[in-house]
Amino acid sequence: MEIVCFASGVNGLHPRQGLQDLKQAGFDKLVLDFGWLSNVHESTLTIGRIAKKPPRSWLSLHPEAVAKVTAPYVEKFVAAGFSLPLAWAPYIGWLKDEVEAKVDLTDILTDFVTACLPVAGKAGCRYMAVSPLAPELIGSRELWEANRAYYLRLGAAARPYGVQLLLKGRCRNQNGRAVRGVGTDENMTAQWIDALNKEVGAEVFGYCLDVGIASVCGQNMYDLAVTMGHRLKAVILREASNVWGGSLLPFSLARGGESQTDWLNLIRGLRRIDFDGQLIMNCGDTLAAFSPLLRPDVLCLAKKTADYIAWQVKMEQLLAKYDTRVLFGAGNMCRNYLKCYGEQYPPLFTCDNDPAKWGTKFCGLEVRAPECLLDLPEDCAVFICNTYYRDIEEQLREMGLKNPVEFFNDEFMPSFYFERLEELAEGGAETC
Repeated sequence: MEIVCFASGVNGLHPRQGLQDLKQAGFDKLVLDFGWLSNVHESTLTIGRIAKKPPRSWLSLHPEAVAKVTAPYVEKFVAAGFSLPLAWAPYIGWLKDEVEAKVDLTDILTDFVTACLPVAGKAGCRYMAVSPLAPELIGSRELWEANRAYYLRLGAAARPYGVQLLLKGRCRNQNGRAVRGVGTDENMTAQWIDALNKEVGAEVFGYCLDVGIASVCGQNMYDLAVTMGHRLKAVILREASNVWGGSLLPFSLARGGESQTDWLNLIRGLRRIDFDGQLIMNCGDTLAAFSPLLRPDVLCLAKKTADYIAWQVKMEQLLAKYDTRVLFGAGNMCRNYLKCYGEQYPPLFTCDNDPAKWGTKFCGLEVRAPECLLDLPEDCAVFICNTYYRDIEEQLREMGLKNPVEFFNDEFMPSFYFERLEELAEGGAETC
């Protein structure tokens, strides 16, 4: 699984400090954001109040011009040790009544995205995320046919450069609130992707799940991930409000001590499909809210957050990696392991530092002293089921244990069991 980051917080004119901060935080892969590099954003594209036609720069942008604009940035990214596995295509945010009917926005947008593709291919981008055309951009034309023609034109332009196009959902504004727009119905979008790939005879199209959009649109992210399955290549990690949008650090949009994004179902869904694509951190608004002096620390937290989500997603893959395993810890986390994974990935036994538990059974699993681990075959993994991960790992290494040591966590389980809480509430004894 790849961890990628938007280059938010990097000064376009003087990128050195921002790139150093990203590198020191642990990022080594960035998004090639054509909207940012060419200084074309949705906010600057909504120019109906200023002019009744697209900016001239759009009409003159061709592959050579795009390459000239982006080359200095790409060179600096590469020189700083970053790769660019994903590109972010520009899009138009105009409203229909802000543009003269004679302006063909679809053709303008297609030309601009097409001009970006050779640059993306040369920069090493395997994917380019492309928003679908919204009704306000295509007028009365039928939605599927307009998007079909749009994506097929882009697909033909992308194939020579080895760039796969990723469809993504987009919101629409309804009375000041973000609601479901084009590409937010997972079943229909999956059908679009399959139909496009069938028509071109190759896997040219995939899907990019934007957590911010899925959250504000009220999509079930488990169903979304499972429906997309192998089509899902990238996941944008961000929190957003359904009123003012935004790109916030995951887990930071909280109320009552709880995140407003359903990370549980996202992680469950990604685990279910054994997701191994790109996790893309986008926390530009969080970064912008902090002083430049604090942004390096925010970037460090962003990297750790992305790593944490990747670890949670890969939990079952980690269990399946080993033929044999034992647990360390005879408490709640061990109980949850046995409830969710005990049958599919049975442990040989568990250990605990409490001598009173040695020789007993916990949820039917024998509890032994830590010293018993030294008798294990060296390819048997030890999964620590206790939040004191580092202390216990240090203890095991000081004992001379050579086996693989992994961390298990029960914050995002495929299902939850409440028998223990119910029994304790009723004054009974704990059972499994």
